[in-house]
Amino acid sequence: MPYRNRSALPALCLSLLFTAVFSAQAADAPAPVAEKPLERQPLPERSREEASALERQIPREEQQQLQAGSDSFLALWKPANSAEAEGVVIIVPGAGENADWPQAIAPLRRKLPDAGWGTLSLSLPDVNLDTLPPRVIEAPNAAVDTSSKDGSTAAKPIEQAASAEAEGTDPAVVPGADEQDKTDAKRIFERIDAAVAFAQTQGARSVVLLGHGSGAWWAARYLSEKQPSQVQKLVMVAGKAPVGRQPDLQQLAPGLKVPTADVFYQDLAQDRNTARERAQAAKRLKNGGYKQVSLKAVPGNSSAEQEQLYRRVRGWLSPEPKDS
Repeated sequence: MPYRNRSALPALCLSLLFTAVFSAQAADAPAPVAEKPLERQPLPERSREEASALERQIPREEQQQLQAGSDSFLALWKPANSAEAEGVVIIVPGAGENADWPQAIAPLRRKLPDAGWGTLSLSLPDVNLDTLPPRVIEAPNAAVDTSSKDGSTAAKPIEQAASAEAEGTDPAVVPGADEQDKTDAKRIFERIDAAVAFAQTQGARSVVLLGHGSGAWWAARYLSEKQPSQVQKLVMVAGKAPVGRQPDLQQLAPGLKVPTADVFYQDLAQDRNTARERAQAAKRLKNGGYKQVSLKAVPGNSSAEQEQLYRRVRGWLSPEPKDS
């Protein structure tokens, strides 16, 4: 029995020796390097994806690649069907629209050439101010009693929500909003600049900006800030200011120095009221070049509605001479 224990002892020692060697090697081994998380590539701009889709759908002879700063962008060009063109209408789409949008944009860009006007419809870049989270602003000199019946000073969730709603939000004071607004404006203005330059290469006798929805606001702001001598008229169709942008259309449109057609739909009370405010502001400023054109919606008959719009815009751009 003692002999068996002595024969097992060397094997036990050898096992302990191997264990110690492996433990030392493991301690000396370098720690594994943590893998860097994969960086997600930024998503392409929605406007670029839509422009790529238009390139596959629109005849190539209507496509123009224009340069705006470091960006190239798609514009859709149709020359006037006339030996002596009246000029070029540069069409500025609204938010969420593209250069061949079925409401207002496509019908006008395709029909105005028959009235002697070339059309150049733009693709606008994505704008980012609307995605910034608004910050709640404290109401001035407002004291809110947040005490509860049990003496605690913590506001109840419903009370907090009501207080926030009463105070409101103002995207104009969101951190970074001013810089983002300047960036957006610079990119859009550069595209309009490029469109105006293209129109001049076509020998346009007159250049008109026509904006739809928020595109009307961008066109008006461009004319207000840059006052380009190459642009002679502005047409705003169902114009509205984008969320969080200043000044609003009520302040912007009535004071423009170029003849302006303010085309609005009279069916909604809010649209009628804001249009009336703009008309009143134009009268106070003695702006005789500001005119309003009211339209009626034609539910269930989009083609008739678009034809109405085309005829009213055409009539303002090229008024028929009055009989003497």
